[in-house]
Amino acid sequence: MIKINTSRFGVLEAEEEKIINFPDGLVGLSDMTRFILIDYKDTPIKWLQSLEDPDIAFIVTSPDTIMPEYSLEPDKTVKQYLQLEDNDDIVVLIIMRVQGNDVIANFQGPLLLNARNKRGVQIILDFHNKAYQKIG
Repeated sequence: MIKINTSRFGVLEAEEEKIINFPDGLVGLSDMTRFILIDYKDTPIKWLQSLEDPDIAFIVTSPDTIMPEYSLEPDKTVKQYLQLEDNDDIVVLIIMRVQGNDVIANFQGPLLLNARNKRGVQIILDFHNKAYQKIG
């Protein structure tokens, strides 16, 4: 069991098997490799809380919550990186941010997680149409 005193949620405890490892970190945060997901009330929204920095947490959700037609098929390299044996084990999340009264969703830099082994990666997609969508 790991304890972390976060700036948003106070003291959190996380079981080792629930820790998500991003071996290469996130884009712009290569030293942030260990995170936990925290449910947000009874919503499809979660918080991705860093275990290395108690001040870093991202709002995340499944992309189909916002854009049902969004689909992503990871390539062979990503599947190997995640050590993915079954496509049903993949979880795709997008990072959102609040800007004034708006919520902006980043579809161009999704997080891909292997639900079985808790290994994750952030990829950058090469498209510009609807890469970011204002949702509020």
